[in-house]
Amino acid sequence: MNSPIDELETELTPVASKAVVQLVTEEIPPPGAAPTGTSVTAVWILALIALVAALYLARAFIVPLLFGILVSYTLWPLVDWLERYRVPRALGAACVLTALVGGASWMTFTLSDDTAQMVEKLPDAARKMRQNLSIFHTGGLSALQQAADELQGAAVNAGMKSQDPPVVTRESGTAAWLRDFMLTQSALLVTFTAQAPVVLLLTYFLLASGTHFRRKLVQFVGPSLTQKKDAVRILEEVDEQIQRYLLVMLISNALVAMLTWLAFEAVGLEHAGVWGVAAGILHFIPYLGTVGIALGSGVAALLQFGSLPQAFFVVAVFLLISGAVGMGFTTWLQGRFAGVNAAVLFIVLLFFGWLWGIAGLLLGAPLLAITKVVCDHVELLKPVGELLGR
Repeated sequence: MNSPIDELETELTPVASKAVVQLVTEEIPPPGAAPTGTSVTAVWILALIALVAALYLARAFIVPLLFGILVSYTLWPLVDWLERYRVPRALGAACVLTALVGGASWMTFTLSDDTAQMVEKLPDAARKMRQNLSIFHTGGLSALQQAADELQGAAVNAGMKSQDPPVVTRESGTAAWLRDFMLTQSALLVTFTAQAPVVLLLTYFLLASGTHFRRKLVQFVGPSLTQKKDAVRILEEVDEQIQRYLLVMLISNALVAMLTWLAFEAVGLEHAGVWGVAAGILHFIPYLGTVGIALGSGVAALLQFGSLPQAFFVVAVFLLISGAVGMGFTTWLQGRFAGVNAAVLFIVLLFFGWLWGIAGLLLGAPLLAITKVVCDHVELLKPVGELLGR
C-alpha cells in the first residue's frame, strides 16, 4: 500500500516534468528565431569597441586621408574659380597647392629663428617659473610654521642636539609628467609633419578628379531618375555647406593669427610672430586651443616683464581678439550652418584627442560639423542630427 507521500510524488511528477520542458523550451529559441534585445545590444557594443580599435590601429592611414579630404574641400572653391577661367582642373589644383606650400614654407623660414630661440629658452623659462612658484609657496608661511621654527631654534640654543634630516634629491612628479608629455607630443608632431607629403598628394588627386567620385556615388543610389536627382541635390547642398564652413573657419583662424601677431608686437612680447601662428593653428581646436595660447602667452609675459598685471594684460588682449573674431564669424555661420551642441563638441574633442592626439584635436570639430550636415540632409539620420544640434 502506497503512502500519501508516494501518491503525492506520483501526482506531481508529470506536472514538474512539463514545467521543466516548458522552461527549457522558452530559454532555448528555435532555429531561425529573431535575436533578443539583449543580444542585439551586446553585438552593437562589441561592434563599437571593434570600430574604436580599428580607428586607433589604422590611424597612420585614416588621419592623412581625413586631412586630405578636409583640405580638398577647403580649396575646392579656388580650383572651381580657376576652372571657370578655362584653367585645366589638374593645373589649377597644382597652382593652388603650390601657392599653399610656398606660403607655408616662407612662413616657416621667416619664423624659424624665433622658434629656435623659444626652444632654447624653454629650460631657463621652466627654471624661472619654478623659482617663482617656490618663492610664492615659501612666502606664504603661516604663523604656526613660524612659531615652530622659533621653538626649534630655542631648543638648539638650549643645548638640545638636533640632527638635520637627510636630503633626498628627486625629481618632482609634475616635472617628470611635463617632460614625458612634451616628448610624447613632440613625437606626434614629427609624425604628423612626416605625413604632410601624403596629405598633399591625396589633396591634389581629389581636387584634380573634380566630380568623378560624386558621379560614381550617384550610380549606387537607385535606378530611377528621381532618386538620382534627389541624391545629386543632397550632395550639392552638403558639399556647399561643408565648403563654406571650412573656408570661413580658415579665414577666421588666419584673422586671429594676424591680429594676435600685431597685438603682441605692439605690447612688446618677444616672438610675437610665433605666438600669432600658434594662435591661428590652435584656434581650430575649440575651447582648448584658446585656453592653451592664453596660458602660454601669460606665462611668457610674466617671465619677460616680471609683472603680473602686464601678464594679465597680454592674456586679456588675446582673449579679446579670439572672442571678437569667434563671435563675429560664429554669428555669420549660424545663419547658414547648423550649430552643434557645445557638450557634444567637448566630448568629441576629448575622444579624438585621446584617440589620435594633436591630429584628433584638429579633426574633431570639422568631423562633427560634417556629420551634423549629413544627418540633417538624410531622412533616416535626422534624429541623429537633432541629437547633435543645439
